[in-house]
Amino acid sequence: MARKKEGSGHKYIFVVGGVMSGVGKGIVTASLGKILSARGLKVNLMKIDPYLNVDAGTMNPTEHGEVFVLDSGLETDQDMGNYERFLNRDLGPEDYMTSGMVYKTVIERERNLGYGGKFVEAIPHVRDEIVERIHAAAKIGGTEVTVVEIGGTIGDFQNALYIDAARLIHLKNPNDVIFVMVSYLPVPSTIGEMKTRPTQHAVRELNSYGVQPDFIVARSTHPLDQKRKEKLAIWCNVDPDHIISAPDVDSIYDVPLNVERDNLSGLVLEALNLEEKQPADLQEWKEFAGHAHNGKKTVKIGIVGKYFDTGDFVLSDAYLSVIEAIKYSAFDQDVKPEIHWLNAKSYQTDPEKVSELKDYDGVIVPGGFGESGIEGKINAIRYVREHKIPYFGLCYGMQLMTIEYARHVAGIHGAHTTEIDPDTKDPVIMILPEQAEKVAKKDYGGSMRLGAYPCELQKGSIAHEAYGKKEISERHRHRYEVNPDYIERLEKAGLVFSGTSPDKHLMEIAELPREVHPFMLGSQFHPELKARPLDPHPLFTAFIKASLEHQGH
Repeated sequence: MARKKEGSGHKYIFVVGGVMSGVGKGIVTASLGKILSARGLKVNLMKIDPYLNVDAGTMNPTEHGEVFVLDSGLETDQDMGNYERFLNRDLGPEDYMTSGMVYKTVIERERNLGYGGKFVEAIPHVRDEIVERIHAAAKIGGTEVTVVEIGGTIGDFQNALYIDAARLIHLKNPNDVIFVMVSYLPVPSTIGEMKTRPTQHAVRELNSYGVQPDFIVARSTHPLDQKRKEKLAIWCNVDPDHIISAPDVDSIYDVPLNVERDNLSGLVLEALNLEEKQPADLQEWKEFAGHAHNGKKTVKIGIVGKYFDTGDFVLSDAYLSVIEAIKYSAFDQDVKPEIHWLNAKSYQTDPEKVSELKDYDGVIVPGGFGESGIEGKINAIRYVREHKIPYFGLCYGMQLMTIEYARHVAGIHGAHTTEIDPDTKDPVIMILPEQAEKVAKKDYGGSMRLGAYPCELQKGSIAHEAYGKKEISERHRHRYEVNPDYIERLEKAGLVFSGTSPDKHLMEIAELPREVHPFMLGSQFHPELKARPLDPHPLFTAFIKASLEHQGH
């Protein structure tokens, strides 16, 4: 096939991983989106996960990490959250793909005679479905460049079809497609020298698929020196200028700035035959990233959660968006957040231990499912309410706040959620009636209120003051709601439902008036999913402000 002299179509960048998993493909992909957007290009980022789950909704967060929900309601990998945060805009369901989605579509098409009685095989039929989805994401997004992260590591059986799909797109449009390998260069402590051989082998493995990387992003504990750049260039057949040093950094938000030191965006434009629209404008991002290092003082936040039993290393993944949302609002107030993990189970087995919460400027109870640690969370919520410590409840944290208030203020002593006690005499929190049938059939993946829903705010409330407007839209991921039968009793006892669905049927935000408590607020939705580095979420910012005011009390 003759090669075109100039690329004239949509541009694609495929990001693959070499040597080992966890090298930072997602952050590199997000950073590519950021630096190309800073050049004035319209970019969409796409994540491919090779697992057979149709979506990420049924995965355990302690094993796979946070489930990130899009406006559409699609439950996705946590990398999609980083993509949205770095691009500072929403992505669509077409920007996410799993093997489960692909095979489900192919099998359903075959069952409906969509292939006209042909043998249906991985190649070409499954591969072609992958290609169609990649092209569709570009078309629907109306973008100029699509950056596609292929999950897994080169050599994995699971992602071979995706690399072959990328190869086919490149074959048909050679000047519109480039490949970026994110690889790891170890520095063995006993040797003290950075080793390039594992990356050389990874490139040869990629070559065996018929693919040659155009760029290598070299991850390591240290910056890459010129000697090793030249060595990689010779043995991997990559231009020395296209080998980008990516040493460990203190903050992921430093990565776009770091790779731009090697002029990555300019080199990518050249490789894709794209004209420069404008110099890379990263000044606002640079100012934001600087806050990660230069906060004048700290704010001490306690997160009372349940996913703490398998080691500290899982926490950042299980509550990733919450952590980042806290950072954005703290940086916005020119302070650094000091986040502490507090195990709800300890407050259940030893209720007196809850008094340690007096040492925190603010307390958050994030989302979650199940019975584990629930009474410990309720004990914590009661303590911060009675001691006027700023509290922010997210989804389950709002439901438990409502239960605690019902039990200890409204006099509904048996108040509970039917999620934990289906036979409770006072189901203050209950499942949506329209979802009950799905749960009974164990259709858990499709039984939740998912995605963006409208909400109307009560004028004069803390929530209304924070948002500065009456109508908002926020993302949900839950099955249970405040029972309408108890709303009047709760309101008479002083609980304010300051955010509701437009028809007033669903309670979206609960709060206490400021004269009763400085900041006691819970949202049925997940505000952390809409928080962005350059656009902090108003509720998190209001919480951080209240926490700062509480300091020294």
